[in-house]
Amino acid sequence: MNLKQKRRIKVKTKKLANSFKYAIQGFIQSFRAERNMKIHIFIMIIVILLGIFLKISKTEWFICIILFGIVIAGELFNTAIETTVNIAMPYKDKKAKKAKDISASAVLVLAVSSAVIGCLIFIPKIIYIITNK
Repeated sequence: MNLKQKRRIKVKTKKLANSFKYAIQGFIQSFRAERNMKIHIFIMIIVILLGIFLKISKTEWFICIILFGIVIAGELFNTAIETTVNIAMPYKDKKAKKAKDISASAVLVLAVSSAVIGCLIFIPKIIYIITNK
């Protein structure tokens, strides 16, 4: 491998590392600034603790992890959309409000459907523990 090829690899590796760094920075910024992101993370921690306590199956863990990712990604998309709309329309505008409301409603749909699935996983286990004491 010649020097030119080594430099290309180093540059690509640095670009990849920067991509991860910027993504982590975006997540941290969203967590610090967005109340709903804090709520989603809090609920995720509660579900993880409940899953450990109730010894949910591997399949149920897969479902929960997928749902965590979907809801948190939805919240990140919503934050990005709202931020972009605020930049494009710094004053009140009906179309800007519509875009932000629709984006927020998408996260609500994800969160509610995830909560329903969570209830289907956890409620039978909780009922079993209660009725078998």
